[in-house]
Amino acid sequence: MTKELSKSDYDLINNSLRDIKDFPKEGIVFKDITTLLNNKDAFSTLMNHLSARYATYKLDYIAGLDARGFIFGAALAYMLGVGFVPIRKSGKLPSKTYSEDYELEYGTDSVEIHTDAFHNKQNARVLLIDDLIATGGTAGASIKLIEKSGAKVIETCFIIELTFLDGSTNIKADYELYSVIKV
Repeated sequence: MTKELSKSDYDLINNSLRDIKDFPKEGIVFKDITTLLNNKDAFSTLMNHLSARYATYKLDYIAGLDARGFIFGAALAYMLGVGFVPIRKSGKLPSKTYSEDYELEYGTDSVEIHTDAFHNKQNARVLLIDDLIATGGTAGASIKLIEKSGAKVIETCFIIELTFLDGSTNIKADYELYSVIKV
């Protein structure tokens, strides 16, 4: 498997995504990944591609964003033989946490990570993964959490990038960003 997707593999993954109009509210077209997850050929192709891409990155951990990033992140961590670290919405982790706020369209939200998520390994090499990057707020806050924990973000990875929202711009200014599918 190469680090770049072939046209046929890209099409297989992209065509396995489902658009849901007017969800969660009118005017939004939601990119549904459940149809990717239940398509064994598309999911296998995606995970094999990501595994091949990151095999030489010498990662210590994969950090996945709540909640769909857990699916891809845990599977990839297993495939690469590295640890998995969940980054959760506020109030969901049971031990001592770091917290980071980020802006929403109206108001703020926050994400958290355990203070010992990387077993206090300074400069642990981390890949941040999620299913989608839209405005980049959650990803930006998650990067700050990883760094606050003493680890280093090697790259950010998103299965889908909504390019029209330009959320990757701020991330790309300081970090490598890889998107499998661009919409």
